[in-house]
Amino acid sequence: MKIALLGYGKMGKVIERIAQERGHSIVLRKSSNSSFEGLEQADVAIDFSIPDSAVENITTCFELGIPVVSGTTGWLSEYDNMVQLCEAKQGAFIYGSNFSLGVNLFFELNAYLAKMMTKFDQYKVSLEEIHHTQKLDKPSGTAITLAQGVMEHSGHAHWTLENSNTNDLFIDVKRIENVPGTHHIYYTSAVDTIAISHTAHNREGFALGAVIAAEWLAPRKGVYTMKDVLEL
Repeated sequence: MKIALLGYGKMGKVIERIAQERGHSIVLRKSSNSSFEGLEQADVAIDFSIPDSAVENITTCFELGIPVVSGTTGWLSEYDNMVQLCEAKQGAFIYGSNFSLGVNLFFELNAYLAKMMTKFDQYKVSLEEIHHTQKLDKPSGTAITLAQGVMEHSGHAHWTLENSNTNDLFIDVKRIENVPGTHHIYYTSAVDTIAISHTAHNREGFALGAVIAAEWLAPRKGVYTMKDVLEL
């Protein structure tokens, strides 16, 4: 399979290595300053760029009929528009705030725990996410997905980065050198705390999941998520 890499930073280079180990070839390694030349040769594109480039990258793929897997976060105000464009162009699209198998299992665990905790209003829920200092968006896309999983089963309508006395769900964001990604969910009462956590040790899990998603998406049409890919 021929893969175009839209974004060639640290993550793009790990994806490249894993894709080649799985027998795929790379036809485009696009940085923010380079062109889309070679994209038309691709069977599928994987976008791990920056928020300001994601919409252009995804749109260009749809215009050329290239299925696209996007793991870029921080651009989701345009997500519905991209879904509509994908459908209009009869394209193929997967967006994931995190492609790691472990994180996608964690998403399911988080939603299950949130549903179970609805009966126990003595517990206050909060989230914490920790990433490397080069991460541009706050909170992480993974943290937003986790917050949505909590909010679907609780009285919280919104999340916030401010630890206030409002009913908004608090996300504590920390940036620490060389942390690939750590997420905690806390349910705290006057007598105890229940916590679940996911800690990434490196970028390998994210990259492998993205390549698996690209392999799955390439022959398909439509808009999907990692739940479809992993049959969760």
